[in-house]
Amino acid sequence: MSQDRAFPRYAIDAEIVIRGTDGRSIASGRATNLSRGGLCAELGAALQRGERIEASIALIFDADSVSEPLALPARVVWCTSMGDVHQAGLAFLPLSRDRTHYLDMFIRFLEGGRDDAEADAPTPPPRPTPKAPRFD
Repeated sequence: MSQDRAFPRYAIDAEIVIRGTDGRSIASGRATNLSRGGLCAELGAALQRGERIEASIALIFDADSVSEPLALPARVVWCTSMGDVHQAGLAFLPLSRDRTHYLDMFIRFLEGGRDDAEADAPTPPPRPTPKAPRFD
């Protein structure tokens, strides 16, 4: 069986809140990996396979600091019970231009990259190297 994926996956530690299409909270927990196509999460409640949901993810920087949440529409691909925890695979549904942009920024952060403003900024010309004084 091939392990090739359409998009690279990034290991993450992110808070996740799952909401139904009516906006009510269904489950919460931790996202453990993310790609441009979806994510895997460990949740406190089971999700129904095929269910359409909204996954709101926020990166955890330290005990008191998290990123702004990024809400993405998704479909539950699978959900497996592991005792008190339920592991779920979510596939993102088609995203608006804005949500695609924010997901790309989120992933660039995980890659250790720059945001669009930095990536699109022109590179400044090199500064001339000062010449050392001569003492002859």
